[in-house]
Amino acid sequence: MHISKYENLIPNVCLFVDRKSFPDWQIVSSKIDFHDLTFIVEGESTYSINGEKFTVTAGDMLYVPSGSIREAVTSKEAPMHSFAFNFFWEGADNHVQLPFAAVTRNWMTKEIMEDIRDFSHVWMGKQPFYRMKARAIFQLLVYRLLSIAHHQEAPLIDPRVHKAMTYIMDHYSEDVTIGSLADLVGLNPVYLGKLFKQNTGSTCKEFMNRVRVNNAEMILSAGGFNVSEVAEHCGYHDVAYFSNVFKHIKGYPPSSALK
Repeated sequence: MHISKYENLIPNVCLFVDRKSFPDWQIVSSKIDFHDLTFIVEGESTYSINGEKFTVTAGDMLYVPSGSIREAVTSKEAPMHSFAFNFFWEGADNHVQLPFAAVTRNWMTKEIMEDIRDFSHVWMGKQPFYRMKARAIFQLLVYRLLSIAHHQEAPLIDPRVHKAMTYIMDHYSEDVTIGSLADLVGLNPVYLGKLFKQNTGSTCKEFMNRVRVNNAEMILSAGGFNVSEVAEHCGYHDVAYFSNVFKHIKGYPPSSALK
């Protein structure tokens, strides 16, 4: 999955429906100019997407990208209950398709159901700024789905490595060593180093430098501090070394980031 292509997508939900279908419910065949993301909670329906038929049942997620020809009919014996989102990507990104199959089984996690419930309450209540809040909830929902898809390609990070990464991000300005991280997670320093590299593709030192440099760049671009002050704030006591590390990671010297 090319993560970068999804980072700047902004959804605009044009229709949300808590759909409790009657036995004769159907969607007439037509080409859609929006994306359809539907979560089935009860019953059964048959969808046709670009001429291919799919049966969806409770626990399934249906995704129909913009530009598709869509048709559907519910089961008369077990009419479908679903939550359907029709949305656009704002700007010129509406052609971007999410990396999901037409039908995905068993992705209805507790967090996703809570997001759908929260969205439903906001959408129905229509309080001031409800569209802004609804967009934020739906974007969180899409984030969860993308995270699941990504983790199917890249296994979840070992919880001990995740704990070490979190500690680095919280204490990047301090003198953090592989030994102190190993003590924190109860591992031998050499084993933690190997495990960290296997899980992240970076050594602990490389990850720490990246976190420090990213924070340094944010501080420099905000203004109010010089390079020496920012280097010290981010855990570097040698400004020349800081400048070399910064340029190696960013491709330009820290002075170029100064506002």
